[in-house]
Amino acid sequence: MVFWKRLFSSDTIAAPVPTQFEGDFVEFFDEGANQSRFFFSTDREIDLYELEELCDSVGWARRPIRKVKKALEFSFLVVSMWEVKGNRRYLIGFARATSDHAFNATVWDVVIHPRFQSKGFGKALLKYLIRKLRNEDISNITLFADPQVVDFYRRLGFVLDPEGIKGMFWYPD
Repeated sequence: MVFWKRLFSSDTIAAPVPTQFEGDFVEFFDEGANQSRFFFSTDREIDLYELEELCDSVGWARRPIRKVKKALEFSFLVVSMWEVKGNRRYLIGFARATSDHAFNATVWDVVIHPRFQSKGFGKALLKYLIRKLRNEDISNITLFADPQVVDFYRRLGFVLDPEGIKGMFWYPD
């Protein structure tokens, strides 16, 4: 795995670190007295206000907390990415997927804190999420992407309009 360089400060909101982590550690960085570890978690018990702050950091429009909570409850897979420094943890990434539990899944709400963007964290988060979906025998993974991130997803193997498939949308008037 890519060895990430420490190019960021610690101004995110910190949550206490549990004694035992439930998740997969992905990297360790040691710079003198400053130590950071990064891990993924599929635990759905995410502080919704902490998630809202992460989404605020990238400029997303605010969504009602009750609806975000419901979206997490009904998601097939929820993945969060954490930085652990000392006895504190910081939410630095998030993504979720909905699914029919057999063939298809759609990825939603991919977000990486700006201090961690362009350093391989988003790629690691998506690869982890895809691996988890493939482990559930999900073979068709889709997502919706803003124009400015299409190239990022292409580099991860996503293709625009495979086989001429065009998505369609219905919105209430």
